[in-house]
Amino acid sequence: MTSRRLFLLSGTAVLAAAAFRGLMPPSIAAETAETFEVMKTDAEWKAMLTDEQYRILRHEDTERPFTSALNTEKRKGTFACAGCDLPVYSSEAKYDSGTGWPSFWEALPNAIATREDTSLLMTRTECHCRRCGGHMGHIFNDGPQPTGMRHCINGLSMTFKPATAT
Repeated sequence: MTSRRLFLLSGTAVLAAAAFRGLMPPSIAAETAETFEVMKTDAEWKAMLTDEQYRILRHEDTERPFTSALNTEKRKGTFACAGCDLPVYSSEAKYDSGTGWPSFWEALPNAIATREDTSLLMTRTECHCRRCGGHMGHIFNDGPQPTGMRHCINGLSMTFKPATAT
């Protein structure tokens, strides 16, 4: 009787763990297996980022819509990763998607990497900084031409550098 009960409890625990894993953002589990050019300890990331930036860049959180100053940024310049300062988006590709997050129709060359995100019981394309792995946002195929893509990016995952006057 004890062995049957133990078997059933163990099986239930394994199934619950597998179900929970399916709801977790993939990079939280995969983060230790991936390597990037810029690698820091958790304590180092916490020390250099604000609490909100840390939750977004390192734990794939999302800022509330319409809260980022970068959503309304209209100057010419470059948006860089807040984690490692890699230029990731140009103001030339920015547009107002009406979603409440800074949106771009393409990233700069060799700036971001993507992976499948199956959290929230759906499949999306997550984009992250290719140099430090920081979570930027998601990419959808409902954007404007010429790419038809919408890079929906957390403003807190970026900094803005205005173009210098020439």
